[in-house]
Amino acid sequence: QVQLVESGGGLVQAGGSLRLSCAASGRTFSSYAMGWFRQAPGKEREFVAAISRSGVNTYYADSVKGRFTISRDNAKNTVALQMNSLKPEDTAVYYCAAAAIRAYSPRDYRTYDYWGQGTQVTVSS
Repeated sequence: QVQLVESGGGLVQAGGSLRLSCAASGRTFSSYAMGWFRQAPGKEREFVAAISRSGVNTYYADSVKGRFTISRDNAKNTVALQMNSLKPEDTAVYYCAAAAIRAYSPRDYRTYDYWGQGTQVTVSS
């Protein structure tokens, strides 16, 4: 079992940066692939980025590619999302998620087993 807690959200102006962090409890953090999803009001949950257990493989939504970077530190049980060149359309609640190996698809929220509470990111123009 794993518990996830996001932090680092806030209000920034367009063009600014934020770094989101997700702290995980448990000894088997490295057994899970990790992902970030976001959901804006009136919109469906959207894939943002994912990273494999070892950190070797990363995946990004086209909308954030080149601006966001996902990373993990298995020694500290954390995963981060560095967000640069933020746009108003990035405004959403961002969720950290963990996926077991079984039937894992990085971009599909249905394949993730554990979720954090979410953290609000607001980008003003």
